[in-house]
Parts: sequence; C-alpha cells; structure tokens
Amino acid sequence: MSVSTFRVGGIEVGRDFCFILGPCVLQAPEVTDRVAHGIAEVCARVGVRWVFKASFDKANRTSMVGGRGPGIDEGLRALSRLRERLGVPVTTDVHLAEQALPVAEVVDLLQVPAFLCRQTDLLLACAATGRPVNVKKGQFMAPGQMRGVVGKLAGAGGILLTERGTSFGYHDLVVDMRGLATMRELGVPVCFDATHSVQSPGGQGDTTGGDRRFAPILARAAAAVGIDVLFAEVHDDPDSSPSDAANMLHLGTLERTLREVLAIRAAVAP
Repeated sequence: MSVSTFRVGGIEVGRDFCFILGPCVLQAPEVTDRVAHGIAEVCARVGVRWVFKASFDKANRTSMVGGRGPGIDEGLRALSRLRERLGVPVTTDVHLAEQALPVAEVVDLLQVPAFLCRQTDLLLACAATGRPVNVKKGQFMAPGQMRGVVGKLAGAGGILLTERGTSFGYHDLVVDMRGLATMRELGVPVCFDATHSVQSPGGQGDTTGGDRRFAPILARAAAAVGIDVLFAEVHDDPDSSPSDAANMLHLGTLERTLREVLAIRAAVAP
C-alpha cells in the first residue's frame, strides 16, 4: 500500500530507501569522528542515502554502571559539527518533553526510544517541533497498537515507525516480521532496527547482552518483507563501546550487509 512521505535532509523517506547508521552513543570526539567517517566512506562506495545516528544520553541503562554519554549540551554540539562535516542528516533520541525543542533545532529527525513510545507528553512535544519523528515500537507493544502513537503525532513533520523486537521470556527478543506489514498499513513508512533486535536485555547482569551475528540475517529478512529504512548501530570496535557493545555491527561488515539488503530489495521490488 502507499504510505505518506516526508523529507529528512535531502532524503524523501517513504520514496527513497535509506539507512540510519552510527554508534550507539557519542564517545570522545576522535572515536565518534572515526566511526562516522568510516560509515560515510562505506555508504559512498555503495551509493546509498543515510542518516547519522548517535545518542547524547542513554537514559535507560540496565544499571548505574552503564555509560550514558556526554549529555545534551555537549552532545548537540557534537551532532551539529558532524552534520556539517559529513553533509548528511542526523538523528538522536529524546527522553523528556523539554528536550524536544532544543534537539529539533539541531537534528533532522527526532527519535523516541521504545520504552517511551506511549509517553503522550513526549510524543506531543516532539510533534509540536514540526520535525519528523521516528518512534521505536515498544518491546511490549503489538504492531497494531502503534495506531495510537501515530494519532498522537498528528502535526509532526513526518512519522516513521521502527520495529526492534518483542520481549520473549526474560532476556530475549523475537522479531515477528508480520509486524512490519501491519505497521505499514497504518499509512506511514516503516524501519527495521537490525541491531537492537538481537539484544539480550539485561542478559549480562549489569549490562545488556546480544549477538551481532544475527543482525545481518534479520536485516536480509526485513528487506524481503519490505521496509523503507534500515537502522543499524555500527562501530569500528564494538566491544569497546560503553553501550550496546554485544549487538552493534562491526564497521568491517557494514558494506556487505548494505549490498545484501539492496540486492534483496531489488529482487522483490514490484
């Protein structure tokens, strides 16, 4: 079915297939810059449109020992600098309604984390900025329940819904690919988050575990179902990341994954 489209920088989401890529959290400038430029080089070789993603605060850490990031002021300065240097749109997540406006002044796409996808005040604040908003479906939500989220975002500059797995037992997630089709029937573009879908929430006690081996497999499956955007967190040394170390793609495997996803999309395109 046809879906609404909206612009994120020079990308028309819903018409132009694109990727959201970047490290989980902003680190020291030299680390983030290295990863960001590495991703840019891969995307240029493959010839794909993409949005840079990194968080300034990981407010939903498993425990107090988890690294959270540089905070909103330093983080927004870093994202603004990267947006200018890379020449691509940028996105980051917001956790509080009062963060929406200052973040929207810097980024091209607001992201609402899965745990917060039903927080009405947060969604209304994001919509009020006029920026497009990407909402990750909660691990506790059925795909059809995202209809209420779409309703709360009326007035936003665009709506993107992201599948990132559903809670299965205590420390695992499972992806029901039917959910991508169900959410797209709400009339908005859909995104598949390949790396958060292979998390093992709380699986390492004080930190979240995961298995990055399965991220490319799920990405290929989602491409076959039909998606508008593929999301993947990427790092050149994932195990050194203070967040999502176990499930992020290694930069060295990114090009192969991008090419596989594009090939599958081309094979199943109507």
